[in-house]
Amino acid sequence: MVNRLVRSRSLALVVGTVLAAGVAGAQAAPHVTSPKQQFGFDIGADYVLPNYTQFMQYWQKLATESDRMVLDTIGYTAEGRPQLMAIISSPENIKNREHYRQIAERLARAEGLTDEQAHQLAREGKGIVWFDGGLHATEVLGANQLIETVYQLVSANDPETLRFLDDLIILAVHANPDGMELVANWYMKDEDPKERSTGGIPRLYQKYVGHDNNRDFYLASQPETMNMNRVSYREWYPQVIYNHHQTGPAGTVMFAPPFRDPANYNLHPLITSGLDLVGAAMMHRFIAEDKPGVTIRRGANYSTWWDGGLRTSAYFHNMIGLLTESIGNPTPTTIPFIPSKQIRSADLPYPIKPQEWHFRQSIDYSVTANKAVFDLVSQKKEEFLYNIYEMGKDAIAKGSTDSWTIWPHDIAAITAKMEAERGQGDQSGRGGFRGRGPTGDITEYNAMRTPETRDPRGYILSAAQPEFPTAVKFANTLLKNGVDVHVATAPFSVNGKQYPAGSIVVKTAQAFRPHVLDMFEPQDHPNDFAYPGGPPIPPYDAAGWTLAMQMGVQYDRVRDGFDGPFQKFTGDTLTVPAGQVASSARNGWLLSHVGNEAFTAVNRLLKAGQPVYWVTAASGGIPQGSFYIPNEGNARRTLEQVAKERGVSFTAAPAKPATMTKLAPRRVALVDRYGGSMPSGWMRFILENFEFPFDVVYPQQLDAGNLRSKYDVIIFADGLIPASDRGGRGFGGDPTNVPEEYRGWLGSITVAKTVPQLKQFAEAGGTIITVGSSTVLGEHFGLPMSNHLVEKTASGEKELTNEQFYIPGSLLEVAVDSTLPIAHGMPDSAIVMFDNSPVYTLGANAAQQGLRPIAWFDTPTSLRSGWAWGQERLDKGVAAAVADVGKGKLYMFGPEITFRAQPHGTFKFLFNGIYAGEL
Repeated sequence: MVNRLVRSRSLALVVGTVLAAGVAGAQAAPHVTSPKQQFGFDIGADYVLPNYTQFMQYWQKLATESDRMVLDTIGYTAEGRPQLMAIISSPENIKNREHYRQIAERLARAEGLTDEQAHQLAREGKGIVWFDGGLHATEVLGANQLIETVYQLVSANDPETLRFLDDLIILAVHANPDGMELVANWYMKDEDPKERSTGGIPRLYQKYVGHDNNRDFYLASQPETMNMNRVSYREWYPQVIYNHHQTGPAGTVMFAPPFRDPANYNLHPLITSGLDLVGAAMMHRFIAEDKPGVTIRRGANYSTWWDGGLRTSAYFHNMIGLLTESIGNPTPTTIPFIPSKQIRSADLPYPIKPQEWHFRQSIDYSVTANKAVFDLVSQKKEEFLYNIYEMGKDAIAKGSTDSWTIWPHDIAAITAKMEAERGQGDQSGRGGFRGRGPTGDITEYNAMRTPETRDPRGYILSAAQPEFPTAVKFANTLLKNGVDVHVATAPFSVNGKQYPAGSIVVKTAQAFRPHVLDMFEPQDHPNDFAYPGGPPIPPYDAAGWTLAMQMGVQYDRVRDGFDGPFQKFTGDTLTVPAGQVASSARNGWLLSHVGNEAFTAVNRLLKAGQPVYWVTAASGGIPQGSFYIPNEGNARRTLEQVAKERGVSFTAAPAKPATMTKLAPRRVALVDRYGGSMPSGWMRFILENFEFPFDVVYPQQLDAGNLRSKYDVIIFADGLIPASDRGGRGFGGDPTNVPEEYRGWLGSITVAKTVPQLKQFAEAGGTIITVGSSTVLGEHFGLPMSNHLVEKTASGEKELTNEQFYIPGSLLEVAVDSTLPIAHGMPDSAIVMFDNSPVYTLGANAAQQGLRPIAWFDTPTSLRSGWAWGQERLDKGVAAAVADVGKGKLYMFGPEITFRAQPHGTFKFLFNGIYAGEL
């Protein structure tokens, strides 16, 4: 492993300056500048915030003044700022930090060690503790407590702090520099302190994804995420990762671990017990320091089920991931009187009285929480180091032998069966395995452990699959999460199936096996209700997310041990194998529509002025949906470049296609709003990555009309078109307080004013693409469609309740009409991300009015990963539809076809929609 400090010297000059400051810090300095001396105010003072530029300058200064700290630049942000990490420890540990990093790596990887050797390394090593701040930039406490805690660590000389420095290497990480710069500058723009606010910022505080930067840790698409994942899972391997957040539950100061159920069944039990241990240490210190108002477990909705956030992804890497949610803002607030929060309970052992609350108080709570973690790991350093080895060793053992995962649906099914046989209990499935249930014997237990249900020993992603470039992208998400990935150096066979050289192999006999299983296998969220017959308890974020399914990757599970000509990949990311361009192409070239990267090629060709055609009907052995590129101009040069970079291949056309339509560059408008839409931001990220040209537009531009003269396609992500104009979403403040450069972004999309302009645009030949709740535009246009998720009663139809139907963020399977241009290149069924998404019933005369289904639910059991209560009600419902509106088209996709840039398997619906309006 290359030393991070050395590697970072290759970055830009500003980064080199930071690193030079860190090296200079090896010389002990007589004085350490306090925050007040640096900024002119104490951290946590009312009505003031430092920005990231000031933050960076301060950490540079501390690194020159203290021999307890060096700075590392772990990479660049989306906007090009250096992302800093302070490495803090005793001067002696700082000098030998690479040695201790290697110990942490060996123990976390758990390979080639005996228990005795691991114990020796644990005794010799130093506890590695990560704490961060600023991930969600409007939660300004995180970045500011980072400043205060680092200052205290490098300046204090009390025995406890010196013990921390001797026993630990502390990684202090700024999680979102761009956001801190934006939000602090926004807050400080008003001269009158009483007018300052962190609310109302004009755009997302991470360039593309805003708050969803804490939803990106298994995909690792954003630069800040990639930087932090590399530090955590490929370089430093901290035993504890503490992620600071805001805001705490009303009537309290902070939520802290432990977390509520359900726990993900892929996690090692030492994760759960470790969270209990750390949570108890934090609570004990809060109470001992007379800091009341900290709540745990069901004091908030946080659980250990989901794998996708900074602290939750840690669990799947055998690390203790912590989250706290605290109140606090530089503008003073109050703790309200909530009667129920004045009663002591196991979840709130020390209530706090209502009172005015100042930012400095929250800073002090955060420092206490940090020190509680440092203290525990310091006292139990050897235990934490050995435990991460123990978890990794157990993971390797499970991946090397027959093992079984006990799935919640298996327990629910066998419980219902046993209850039915004994004539007891509720067989509705609501109780699941929450109650005591009936008592069985070993025979019933063994019935769940058959050879066919064993956990896989590994997965093979064949290089022969048509979307291999996407399979490579998927494998790269694993690499960015520290997973070991192998590549076949020669053809091989497993279980009688042949695989070509270049195929990707992921074995489960590795320390990060929990993450591997979580990315390939379906999630089986238990039925989780407030009480039998009651409403569901919403999961924290998604219930199912299996990334391999979302990306449409083809893979084979292998349940027996296997081997072959496999070489472990040791680089950062795999390169997509270059595609081929047929050398003899007298009639031109054909490009398959199956791969997403086909659209990168199309976009580049059109940008270069090269003609591209969409084959609309199969003929002469040329498949429907193929792209045809005539052999003229500089076409070959463009094809060779995109084949090399994106892995797409171009075959020789046997003849000029008989039925095809010439494509033209499309003028695309992607709709956003003031403050930023995260679904729209993710779309912007996707469109840029596949090289689609587009403009970002806002409600005022839509309401101005004359849209057809400016655009061919308008795209609405989820949440942008309201169901009605009652309580519409928009900027609610005084527009004169908004800087002039952002006032054109103000306004709201309305049924009364915006929808008529959109209808006029479509009728004049424009294409509109809507996703999620924005599909309500079809109803606004008066199309013959209605809500499928209703119950017929004597008094009419009423919408289903959550007790009857509830599907939070889960993966479902839909049937697809792949003969439609909007679905060209798609299989006959697809996995979609469904998050209580709209589902429609089309009217009896829909086809006559130009309204046709694109995708629909053709089974009462469409769930493939997650939780789907009442899923049978989806059967025959339409998930996606296309309508003719005058000369134009309206596409409506209920499921989240671009969800957080994860479902590559459904990106083609968006890409096709941009061009299909021409057909």
